[in-house]
Amino acid sequence: MSQVFEQSIQINATATVVERCLTDLALMHRWLNPVLRCEPVGKAWSTNVGSQSRFIVQIPLLKPTLNSVVVQREPGLVVWEFQGFFQGRDRWECQPTQKETRLLNRFEFDIPNPVISWGFKTFAVSWTKEDMQSQLRRLKQVAEQQE
Repeated sequence: MSQVFEQSIQINATATVVERCLTDLALMHRWLNPVLRCEPVGKAWSTNVGSQSRFIVQIPLLKPTLNSVVVQREPGLVVWEFQGFFQGRDRWECQPTQKETRLLNRFEFDIPNPVISWGFKTFAVSWTKEDMQSQLRRLKQVAEQQE
């Protein structure tokens, strides 16, 4: 059964600037959780449909990895689909308003391994939700500094 975490934030920046924070790898690493590293699979980073990347949790020895591919891409929208200890989608959508941008993040996933699923539900659900909120606040700060 899929779990869905959905959160949003108002950002005092244009949708173009907010989108650049999602698609520029250097800017992305400024707002991602510091223990999370993203790297391209192949020669260059891209958010075009079909582009592959991996998100690596920097835990010594373990380094759990999610392999992802961009499955949907439109102006203001990037959807990564991933496989690994989680399976699902991470959707980022910029919704421009008159003076700012509402950024919506929807993380929908399954954890097929029952042991990992139990551990996640027992220890990591609240941490993950808080981390998503923190990431949105950091992304807001990075985007507003770009304006």
